[in-house]
Amino acid sequence: MLEAYALSDPGKVRSSNQDAFRIVPEAGLYLVADGMGGARGGETASRLAVESVSAAVINAPRRDAAALLNAVEGANEQVYSQASHDPALEGMGTTLVAVLETNPGELAIASVGDSRVYLFHEGSLKAITEDQSWVQEVGRQLGLDEASLKKHPMRHVLTMALGVSPAIRIRYYGTAVQPGDLMLLSSDGLHGVVPEAVIARILGDYSKRDGSGLEPACRELLAAANAAGSPDNVTVLVLRRAA
Repeated sequence: MLEAYALSDPGKVRSSNQDAFRIVPEAGLYLVADGMGGARGGETASRLAVESVSAAVINAPRRDAAALLNAVEGANEQVYSQASHDPALEGMGTTLVAVLETNPGELAIASVGDSRVYLFHEGSLKAITEDQSWVQEVGRQLGLDEASLKKHPMRHVLTMALGVSPAIRIRYYGTAVQPGDLMLLSSDGLHGVVPEAVIARILGDYSKRDGSGLEPACRELLAAANAAGSPDNVTVLVLRRAA
């Protein structure tokens, strides 16, 4: 089974929090979304996305990869429809990462946008998801170096988000977790400002503390983001497979 804990914080600059998360242990489902489109639009999009996916997976006759992908498709339709019918929400959208435990230790992962899922295994941190962003899909393909990408005017542009159009490209990944492994779901308020080496150190410290719970790890990850200035909302959700 998976143990889970999550925290979300507005950060040091934003007055509202447009991130959302959901933990549904009875369905083995874990979600993080980062909304966009103004305070009301972003909050609505991220909340609607996690609520829609949760309801669809809970009610699915079979909780497998197909059910997860269908749920994300349905959430895209709901967010897009609401934005289309309410002028105050026009243009809203959200990123989404969703992890579903389909069998013990076997995970189906769906991703839209630039929120991420990481695996921490035997002291090593690895990004499972790949960003749908200008930096990843255009800048790196053009051969731009990391220094140039960090200051490029297109560095914050997403190439895909949930709810902004009727069609959506969902990235799908399947992976397995071993007893003691950690998974991290995060909005870019964390991985956009905190180096992966620091994230790995924090997760490594807590992976060695049997029975310590996951809340301290989440709090330290948020503290690292705030120490870096937190220009955006920060959400972290940590999973651990019990030994």
